[in-house]
Amino acid sequence: MQHLKKNYPKQKNSLTLFLKKFDTQKIIGIHNLVEDASAKAWEEVNCLECANCCKAMTPTFNKKDVKRISAFLGMTENELYDKWLMTDADNGDIVNQKQPCQFLDKKTNFCSIYEVRPDDCATFPHFKRKPFNDFNHIHEQNIQYCPATLKMVNHLKNTIDAGFDW
Repeated sequence: MQHLKKNYPKQKNSLTLFLKKFDTQKIIGIHNLVEDASAKAWEEVNCLECANCCKAMTPTFNKKDVKRISAFLGMTENELYDKWLMTDADNGDIVNQKQPCQFLDKKTNFCSIYEVRPDDCATFPHFKRKPFNDFNHIHEQNIQYCPATLKMVNHLKNTIDAGFDW
């Protein structure tokens, strides 16, 4: 987390500009490069040391998530929604009412519903969504919250800058 606080402000502009290039330019084999950058990032980051995604962000809950989580907790879907969820007025997404996430154990950074967590949490930080260039906006957002995303984008940028002519 310290790495993120220290490095994100210095790197924000260059990484955002780098990611925006994918809006108009495609690199053959980008998914292999993302795989490699992702593997390097995960060698350096332990999510349980951070949990910033659970502390500062909210997942989007789909209807299957609400059904699965409410059953796991022995609640009705309406009870789950009324107790912890809301509909985002800007985009209609179902999200947490507050942060940090109600399911986060703040002492251990464990998720109390990990085995039934929302799909959005299970796929976070969304490195492997395809096509990569369709999710630049997500990576741009996540670099400010997630040390793994910051490291992955840095590794990807370093690899591409060293071998490709934009």
